[in-house]
Amino acid sequence: MARKKVPEVAPAAQKQKQKKEIDPVQTFAEKIRDHKDLESRWAVLQDTRVEYFRGKDFTSFLQGHQDTKALLGSYQASTESEDDVGNLLLKRKLIVRCDRVVKTLRPGKTRLSKWPARLELHPDQSFSVDDAFFAWTFERRRPLWQTVLSILVPIVTVACCLFPVSPYWCKLVVIYTCFTFLAAIFTLLFLRLAIFGFMWIVLGKRVWFFPNILAEEASFKDLFQFWPEPSKEDEKPPKWTARLAVAAVLGLLVWFSIHYAPDEAARTRYHRKVSNIIDDVLEWSPKLALSGKQAKVSTGSNESQMNATTNETARQQAEPSNPIQSGEAVNKICRDF
Repeated sequence: MARKKVPEVAPAAQKQKQKKEIDPVQTFAEKIRDHKDLESRWAVLQDTRVEYFRGKDFTSFLQGHQDTKALLGSYQASTESEDDVGNLLLKRKLIVRCDRVVKTLRPGKTRLSKWPARLELHPDQSFSVDDAFFAWTFERRRPLWQTVLSILVPIVTVACCLFPVSPYWCKLVVIYTCFTFLAAIFTLLFLRLAIFGFMWIVLGKRVWFFPNILAEEASFKDLFQFWPEPSKEDEKPPKWTARLAVAAVLGLLVWFSIHYAPDEAARTRYHRKVSNIIDDVLEWSPKLALSGKQAKVSTGSNESQMNATTNETARQQAEPSNPIQSGEAVNKICRDF
């Protein structure tokens, strides 16, 4: 009697390998979603925030990047045109076709919004180019830097809360680092504005160095772009009367700031107040606060400040007054006698 063949059982490693087979369509979708040349925006789709793109931008992207179709693998033969690729993504539920919620022109508008903020599902789930929007249905893979930031954010938050009980050297490092960072930012913004104003007044050109330094949605590379991109449209230079008026206003502001600047005594008093505030922050410690010595230190600093103010007032009163006024006072006393 012949023995029955027992089916071979695949090992666990082979089964796990089969489960982890890479889907070429999913890889293709993730690749083009992360590509910078495919323009996309964020909108609200049925109370859900989604990232979407336009059909004509998707077609233009595939026409300019034919090498990305190689990621489809075995599906490349059945996706000859750009519409076939879009329909394949729709069939695999990687994207959904959407439509704008507001389809009528608002008062004062000449055309509909290029990137609407609210979307709704389209009844026809087929790829189209004419005013069609498509939203991604899968979550983007989290890069490593986002994971690192998610760990560092709570650590930095706890460290900020524990700043008052930090050692003296740690407080100095934090304060001077913050002051240096703020000084660098304000110095860069001031130089940027000064260069723009000089070139606009003298040459009549609008040139912003670091044009994306204040942009909200700029990447790290665009943030530190030094020279602005050349403008395709020829901008008309401003009139010389406007430039002359702006130069006169700036000159008056500079003269007013110099003429009415605080004197040395006012600067000294302000510096003393700021120094006392910083000293109170740096010298605070939990040991002195629990023992009650911190209040004595604060009282002593306040008393020294009051003594300095009193001494300055007494010195000003002890200074010899105007001799003319003194002579008038003597003559008045003599007349009274």
